[in-house]
Amino acid sequence: MPSLNPNLVSHTLNIELGTKPVVQPRRNFHPEIEKQIKVEIEKLLAAGFIKPIKHPTWLANIVPVKKKTRVIRVCTDYRDLNRACPKDEFPPPNMDILIDSTSDQGMLSFMDGFSG
Repeated sequence: MPSLNPNLVSHTLNIELGTKPVVQPRRNFHPEIEKQIKVEIEKLLAAGFIKPIKHPTWLANIVPVKKKTRVIRVCTDYRDLNRACPKDEFPPPNMDILIDSTSDQGMLSFMDGFSG
C-alpha cells in the first residue's frame, strides 16, 4: 500500500533451497473477458497496489473469476510458489479478530505467553 513504510511492512518468502523458479506460460482469454481483465488491472495500477516488472524470477498467471454480478475479479495462481515454500507450523492469527478485540483498548501488547 502506497502510504505504508516499506521497512515496516516488507515481507520475504521462505523458499526451500534448490527450488527452481517457475514462470507459468501465458494464458489466453476470450476477447470480452480480456477487456474486463484490463479494466481491473488498470484499477490496481492506478491505486498503486501492483506495479509492472520486466524480469520476473517467479511468474504467476491471473485467474479471472466471475462474481454473481457478472463482474470479473482478478485472482492470482500461486500454486507453484506455495509448493516451493515450506508449510508454516505457526500461522499468524486472524487479523480481523485481533483488530476487533483490541479496538476499545488503550494499549496492545505483543508479548508471547507461549514462549515464556
